[in-house]
Amino acid sequence: MEVILSEYLGFCYGVKRAIKIAREHADGKSCTLGPIIHNPQMVERLKAEGVGSVEDLTAMKEGTIIIRSHGVGPQVYKDAKAKGLTIVDATCPHVKKAQLSAKELLEDGRQVIIIGERNHPEVKSIFEWSDKRAVILETEEDAKNFAPCPKLGIVSQTTVSGENFVKMVAHLLSKSHDIRILRTICTATEQRQSVALDLASKVDVMLVIGGRNSANTTRLAQLCEEKCQTYHIETAQELSLDWLDKANKVGITAGASTPDWIIREVYKKCQRI
Repeated sequence: MEVILSEYLGFCYGVKRAIKIAREHADGKSCTLGPIIHNPQMVERLKAEGVGSVEDLTAMKEGTIIIRSHGVGPQVYKDAKAKGLTIVDATCPHVKKAQLSAKELLEDGRQVIIIGERNHPEVKSIFEWSDKRAVILETEEDAKNFAPCPKLGIVSQTTVSGENFVKMVAHLLSKSHDIRILRTICTATEQRQSVALDLASKVDVMLVIGGRNSANTTRLAQLCEEKCQTYHIETAQELSLDWLDKANKVGITAGASTPDWIIREVYKKCQRI
């Protein structure tokens, strides 16, 4: 059996940066506001190294609060400052760009639209930067049903599929005569999706590794399922040998928040079959 790793997989620049920042503040008194990335195993490893995690600022009386890669709204910075906390910002630069793009479009007098998952922390943070006035659209049906308006501004969640973004924008083009589109999809997301799709078309089985709470990993799995039998796993322990029993070629990809050591464990287990 041949095991093939995708050309692009695992940690993206924004995640590497966030982990590096967190480790630089691993003093037992620092906490991330929510999980720094959507990978339970990495969050646990950071906890063991001295970086905790809290769900809201009420749990912090002193110390350093680390803003996670998905970002937060402007009020969180104000509240943390008011509590006298040291603020360390690990927001992914691509997410920061999406946040500031939403703010810019709002200040330009436009109705802001965010294309993405309304319950995702990144989208919530972008929404906050629009002064909570943006409209979040998740599906093509949402875009079709959007009411026309004089001035429109469009941004997206950084992990949205480029194909879906184009489809939704196509429906929105008829909704206003004055539209400004700021395409805030991360290039790392597009790279991973493109090469994963190509690999999935050449193998019998695809293994997609990453947290089940990771939007970009889930999307990778959904895309690969269109091409071949696909399994979304978090760790090598979840890998069933029965899945690969009749496979000649197995492809492996991983979400942007999946650590290298987990990818290696899955790869080695497959090679032993």
